[in-house]
Amino acid sequence: MVLLGPSGCGKTTLLRLINRLEELNSGTISIDGEDINQQPKEQLRRSIGYVIQDTGLLPHLNIKQNIELVGKISEREISREKVNELLELIGLPNDILSKRVSQLSGGQQQRIGLARALATDPEIILMDEPFSALDNITRSQLQDDFLNLKHLDNKTILLVTHDVQEAFKLGDKIVLLEAGQIQQYGTPLELLNKPQNEQVELFLKNDKFILGLQTSSHNGASLFDYLNNGEVSTKDKQAAMDNFFKELG
Repeated sequence: MVLLGPSGCGKTTLLRLINRLEELNSGTISIDGEDINQQPKEQLRRSIGYVIQDTGLLPHLNIKQNIELVGKISEREISREKVNELLELIGLPNDILSKRVSQLSGGQQQRIGLARALATDPEIILMDEPFSALDNITRSQLQDDFLNLKHLDNKTILLVTHDVQEAFKLGDKIVLLEAGQIQQYGTPLELLNKPQNEQVELFLKNDKFILGLQTSSHNGASLFDYLNNGEVSTKDKQAAMDNFFKELG
């Protein structure tokens, strides 16, 4: 699920409430039917993975120590086999373990941040704009890799972003927020084709064409990916676009 909206609408605050870095003024938050206030904060946080924009990696530790740190905090040993498994999962070589954070690129640091969040195999992962500080090419590659991680298929992931295209690319469901209020909750297609109010329409207006390409499927892929596939002929791409405009009316 993606929390989408402009800066200051309450996205990060919601994540912090779930992790009890902020306390509720009213209402309840439940996980598997249990009020999160009924368990110690430390116990709650140990059961949730957290990935943030600046990775939160500690510069005085090497990469291996950074990954193992979450295990020490959770009083669960992270074996060398587990570390190697995580590196393979995120597509980084073993020789990176001895390096310092400053020796890694932004994209590598984000991958390590994700590996650390997965180290204790939490059922819930909170992600606060994890790709926003990266250049467009690196961000797009990491988004693709993130979608292809089968290890995440059985986990609940709550991802915050202000990037509309990222939300539509990564989200099974989207919560569109404005000024602390939910404007619409639904699938990307529902937000695009059945906006519930004027605020939703205005927020998506500038990206509507590209979102249409992302949410339209063609030959088992999104039309956007199909059009960017170098192996597809110009003639076939033109036919796909003609059909797309025909469906738009």
